[in-house]
Amino acid sequence: MLSAKSLFREILDDDESFRLFCSIAAGGEAQGGWENGRIAALVPAAARELAPKITRHGADEDKHGRIFHALLRKRGLRPVPVPPETDYTMLLEKHGIGLAHERLRDDRPLSVRDVVVYLAHSRVTEQRASEQMRLLRRHFAGHPDIGRAVRMISDDEDNHLAYCHEELLRLAYAGHGRAIQRALRECALAEIRVYRDVSLAVMDHMGRILGWPRTKAAVLAAGIHAVYAYERLAGWRRMVSLRMPERRDALGGPAVTAPGFA
Repeated sequence: MLSAKSLFREILDDDESFRLFCSIAAGGEAQGGWENGRIAALVPAAARELAPKITRHGADEDKHGRIFHALLRKRGLRPVPVPPETDYTMLLEKHGIGLAHERLRDDRPLSVRDVVVYLAHSRVTEQRASEQMRLLRRHFAGHPDIGRAVRMISDDEDNHLAYCHEELLRLAYAGHGRAIQRALRECALAEIRVYRDVSLAVMDHMGRILGWPRTKAAVLAAGIHAVYAYERLAGWRRMVSLRMPERRDALGGPAVTAPGFA
């Protein structure tokens, strides 16, 4: 019977599929770390109090990238190039979601509107990351090889999501509510399409590595399309709601190091 647990265990148990999984994950985290670092450096004077939190966010993403590389080294594996069709972060940028890398390479300060776009993009993508890591945590928190990494990254993603909720609400109270809702809706609708396409591409690569029969690949693809249909109909709304989180000031301190994952 196909399940998230059995599927990921199959990927985890094979060196080549595990190598691709960790390489894709590490690449996305490294991009996120660079983006947050540049945004922190370019934050406008009107939002300067956000800079330390954005820096912390970027440091966490860099840490996650190092953790995935450490998991590869632990098994004597080296990363592989990330297939472009599986590059979630860059595909979002190609769809005009978030702040373009070209803009972040410019030394001109960002505007408050840019900060709204950044936080809306983060709120949507961190929702996805938090949900994915909670799924892995539910099934693999006690795994001898990846359990500690899963727990640490899951905690961080929950903090990132809480931070986005709190800061977007603060900006909404300051008069940016309509801009925030527009940005959230645009980002959420684009994200669910990109997530579907990336999921199909990743499963296609994994299927070839693991030698899945056509029927299994077809069932998985149908499941991905079904998730997209639900998200397109109503599921995207969970990505645009805002509520004050239980974890207040979640990124208010220094980044937590990852001992043993240097």
